[in-house]
Amino acid sequence: MFQVRGMHFPTLLRAAEAGLRAIPSPRCVFVCIADHFEPNWQNATNQLQTERIERWVNEYPILFAGVADSRGRSPQQSFFYPIEVYDEWQIERLCKLVRSGHGDIEIHLHHDNDCSSRLTDLLEMHRDLFHQRHGLLSRDAKGRIRYGFIHGNWSLDNSHPEGKHCGVNDEIDVLVRTGCYADFTMPAAPHPAQTSTINSIYYATDDPNRPKSHDRGAIAQVGKSAPNGSLLMIQGPLLLSVTRQKVLPKVQIENGNLTARQPPSERRVKRWLQAGVSVSGREDWIFIKLHTHGAQEANMKVLLGDPMLRLHTALSDLSVANNFTYYYVTAREMAQLVHLAESGAESVGFDRLGW
Repeated sequence: MFQVRGMHFPTLLRAAEAGLRAIPSPRCVFVCIADHFEPNWQNATNQLQTERIERWVNEYPILFAGVADSRGRSPQQSFFYPIEVYDEWQIERLCKLVRSGHGDIEIHLHHDNDCSSRLTDLLEMHRDLFHQRHGLLSRDAKGRIRYGFIHGNWSLDNSHPEGKHCGVNDEIDVLVRTGCYADFTMPAAPHPAQTSTINSIYYATDDPNRPKSHDRGAIAQVGKSAPNGSLLMIQGPLLLSVTRQKVLPKVQIENGNLTARQPPSERRVKRWLQAGVSVSGREDWIFIKLHTHGAQEANMKVLLGDPMLRLHTALSDLSVANNFTYYYVTAREMAQLVHLAESGAESVGFDRLGW
């Protein structure tokens, strides 16, 4: 199928259509920042990894001390930590932010040429380590430890077209069996692992004999249960816009990524709202799942600096101008709010969230 910059043409069209939508009038907006937090990025020395973590631990609480959402809560950072390079000290330092109410820690993984048995063992081992050694993750009503997941290199369920960076066709099933409550990998655009489904909250059911089972799925709806054995997929915004240039038009991708090259702005906030990611039947609750790589120095200048303060000011101003409430949530809370919406709840009740 024809591709542009790694994306299938029909997906490009859907993203372009999303970019033409009117900005909705939400009643509630939930904002989650899913951080692919990789202290070892570019084979960093132990000293550099320590410096990266210490900067977050020391600067984040100070920077956002005066920032609050509609219920008075400070911004939340969900650190998806790469378990293939697990370091006990690093997790404990990040736990300082968790225990002081500034976010949460979930599971991130880069792997290649893997198999389901090895993957299962790795996930179970680190799931239990996170919970038992560090007091992270939570148990559901059945006593199972639950975790959120982001796949490294975007290649969830062996979805790279060249078979790189995974190798496990039944990865969705492995995640479900080991306690994953939701995946937060998408969007990947312009990476070729991008799914056909965009701007959606849905359930993926695995076909263990084929890759990329999450390409499509059952849309989350009010009053409808998840298919048996399926995995909740919470996507971030994906839109296209075309701007006129001197010779050729320029296509810009809005994928919810927060970087030095893609700093936050009020215009981007409006685009995230425009994507309209929601539970079907509860479209007045908008879920904005953003992503970043927060251990990279260039990105830290944005994430731990004035650009992020301006983002929070823009959110506050837009909420007043458009009469909606907004809430900073962790990845886990976002998944729980999806289920609250599915239950038909008319109002947001954080006291009604589960595990």
